[in-house]
Amino acid sequence: MANIISDETIEYVGILAKLELSDKERERAKSDMGRMLDYIDKLGELDTTGVEPMSHVFPVQNVFREDVVTNGDLREQMLANAPEEKDGMFVVPRTFE
Repeated sequence: MANIISDETIEYVGILAKLELSDKERERAKSDMGRMLDYIDKLGELDTTGVEPMSHVFPVQNVFREDVVTNGDLREQMLANAPEEKDGMFVVPRTFE
């Protein structure tokens, strides 16, 4: 394990994560973080020449579509259900004076 995590680092991460760790949990976290960093170092050894950087595993295409109105103007039908309407709008009880 080439990456050694210090007690100060574990304490700092615990503060950031708002965790109270026992001594046993602290040692376990140090070991786990070291193994994670070792794995990242191992990935860094891979030859990635000719590999195009990507943000997604699968190709992503823009899915924008035209903004087309499909339901038309249903104002009269909607206002027909209103208990009261004025000037083409719903009338509701006042909420403040």
